[in-house]
Amino acid sequence: MTRAELDRPVAHDAVSLLEAVADPIRWTVLSRLSSTPCCVCEIQREVTIAPSLLSYHLKVLREAGLVVATRRGRWIDYALADDAHDRLVLALPTMVRS
Repeated sequence: MTRAELDRPVAHDAVSLLEAVADPIRWTVLSRLSSTPCCVCEIQREVTIAPSLLSYHLKVLREAGLVVATRRGRWIDYALADDAHDRLVLALPTMVRS
């Protein structure tokens, strides 16, 4: 197996992660969560889209492993995953120095 073939799964994971954050709505949600975890109702106040569409974007971020959700009664609190920043940095191509 060649080096390029070995790198394909890593590249696919990186691209999937970057695609998850490339949407302006998801970027806004991540920016909001970067300061502090918050309830979905607080996110809804800042991201003025239909609740069902916000749920979809939060689902994409959860599935990408960038956001974690915790149920509190009938509310759901969201926070950045502990490794979200590191995973995004690692997803970026790096310059190979010779």
